[in-house]
Amino acid sequence: MRGAEELVACPACRAPLSAEWGCTGCGALYLETEGVLNLRLPSDDRTEVVRRFYETAPFPGYPPSETLETLHLRADRSPFSRLLDRAIPADARVVDVGCGSGQMCLYLAHADRVIIGADVARASLRLGAAAAFRFGLDRVQFVETDLRQPGLMARAFDVVYSSGVLHHTADPRAAFAQLVPLARPGGIIVLGLYHWLARLPTRARRVLGRLSGFRFLPGDPILADRATDPARRTAWLRDQYQHPEEHRHSFPEVRRWFNEERVTYLRSYPSVMWDDEPDDLFSPAADHWVLERWLRQVGWMGTLGREGGLFFMVGRRA
Repeated sequence: MRGAEELVACPACRAPLSAEWGCTGCGALYLETEGVLNLRLPSDDRTEVVRRFYETAPFPGYPPSETLETLHLRADRSPFSRLLDRAIPADARVVDVGCGSGQMCLYLAHADRVIIGADVARASLRLGAAAAFRFGLDRVQFVETDLRQPGLMARAFDVVYSSGVLHHTADPRAAFAQLVPLARPGGIIVLGLYHWLARLPTRARRVLGRLSGFRFLPGDPILADRATDPARRTAWLRDQYQHPEEHRHSFPEVRRWFNEERVTYLRSYPSVMWDDEPDDLFSPAADHWVLERWLRQVGWMGTLGREGGLFFMVGRRA
């Protein structure tokens, strides 16, 4: 893919790669097959469990007869997706760490952006690469790699996006420390994690699911929407209710991560302030009261909790 060789690196020595995917440092040669560049070194045991989990049921998958137009229509239903797309410059270099089957990569792949989609699960990446080929998108490169030893160039990306991934790693805090160096100085980091309160409705449904052999999961709108698409319904059920590794986080906890890694906090999504509807996702939010912040987070149980409890924190690398 055009421009990708400047954004990927040897996972062993972190040296740049040539246009033929050879390491300019240690001489290792990496292969690209089915549109996926293999830059993954052997994983530790816990990462391997997660990788095998997604190899069995790639997430989130594509509906039958998906087109680029229908993908954009679905993504545009999300106010967050629209804000993210609007905030990213037209010529930005973007990495989606833990991209799964790459829907966000394909959604953002327009104008002169160069997009790297990285994940440990090759089965998911193959779906993304096949869709990019069908849609004629030639500025998206899918890379099989592990965040512990990423085949991604440090300080190379204008935007580092990682949604719903770090909370499935053995040590989310350590994984965040690996994520930050990928952004250039002044680059943006967008981090999506399960919120400990907003995740409670899903955890309650999980109890009912286990008691019923996962035949009874009331109140999940995503499962209801995918009732006629068994493959994608199974992928969501497994990801939300049967995952072997899951962590949950709070706003103050992630704010500390930002401070410790010299990432300037800009805002959260949803906002922890009342009546804060941003036009620019990358603009700094005003100060908030502690009580206001906690009341807002409690309210997320009834909003974010319907679809898994994912919230976002946005920051700028020093």
